[in-house]
Amino acid sequence: MNWRIGWVPFSALLVAQAAQAQSVGYEETLAAARAEQPMLEAGALRVQARRDAADAADELPDPRVRAGVMNLPVTGPAAFNPYAQLPTQLAVGIEQEIPNLARRRARYGLAGSEIGIAEARLGLSERSILAEAGTAWIGLYYAQQRLALARDSLDSLRDFVPVAVSAVASGSARPADSLAIRRELLEIEDAITRIEAARAAARARLQRYIAGSEPVAAGGAPQVTMDPEELRFALEANPELRLADAEQRRAEAAADLARAEKRPDFGVSVTYGHRNPDFGSVISVMGSVTLPIFTDRRQNPRIAAAEADAAAASAERVDRLRAIRARFETDLAEWRSALQQWERARDQLLPLARDRADLETASFAAGRADLVEVIAAKSALALLELEILEREQMAVEAAATLRLTYGEDRP
Repeated sequence: MNWRIGWVPFSALLVAQAAQAQSVGYEETLAAARAEQPMLEAGALRVQARRDAADAADELPDPRVRAGVMNLPVTGPAAFNPYAQLPTQLAVGIEQEIPNLARRRARYGLAGSEIGIAEARLGLSERSILAEAGTAWIGLYYAQQRLALARDSLDSLRDFVPVAVSAVASGSARPADSLAIRRELLEIEDAITRIEAARAAARARLQRYIAGSEPVAAGGAPQVTMDPEELRFALEANPELRLADAEQRRAEAAADLARAEKRPDFGVSVTYGHRNPDFGSVISVMGSVTLPIFTDRRQNPRIAAAEADAAAASAERVDRLRAIRARFETDLAEWRSALQQWERARDQLLPLARDRADLETASFAAGRADLVEVIAAKSALALLELEILEREQMAVEAAATLRLTYGEDRP
């Protein structure tokens, strides 16, 4: 059989897989998450729509055209004759309503608050997307690190299998020892299976925000440290709080609009009347004004309701600020806990596990320990190293989430 026949499609497959894989760094992921995202595009369109609507918020209403027959007789000798009597005329006119200035300003303020709400919601969507994309990249990055470590550890442990077989054959080890070695290998293989599933899940989450079917996390992980005081100072600029401010301004503008109903609106109209030439044509100019009477039953209840809504929006803003601060302190505590657990495992548990593996290996070389004990020590060391990477991932994810959610971490 010619080996080149099978090699051509296999090499083509490798090239195709390499073409599909895309290396992407953390900052690149954040930049890609901000570009060409349907949710952000929808939010930007809503902001533009609110701005377009605000341009016409304080404009006068459309004028009205009036036309018809006035004072047409329907009985007597001149019935239905538009030119038989003096008052009868064919009239056409135009009238314009003029809302009071306070009403127009309140409408403009209401439209401006809608812009602020749309912008704040866009900011919330952006931060949510950045946090999700960042944690997805971190998950993929550490899954790759753990997978490489687990495979290296498995290959290292497999090197002991021939030694164990020889020991059993020579009678220096019990047959059950080979089963114990196999059990240690299975634990590492199970860990590899879990890591591969975590890598696939992180890759699927990351593909939502970046192009490419096989993203590969490249470069270094984001910093695990931060300045809590700087983040705490930035809480007042949080998009969630800006949304509460915009909603409060909308409620206040609605209250201003309700109060403006107590002020009179105006109107003006001009009418041209065509009559019998013997009588001559006429022009009428009229003005009108609304009469806000019976305010206790009309305007005042609406004003009270709008002011209550404004007070509720103010209270909700205070509550939302408290919720943001409480959530921030909770996330900060979780980050500190994850950081301390990772540092403790790295600085204290890992040296102990390495010393144990070295001592068991030296004892085995001196004939004072069994091979099973060496394998168990090395397997425990490999599993601990995987756990330390998991703890590091938790600390880095917590730090990145804090920066992206409460700070100004922007690519």
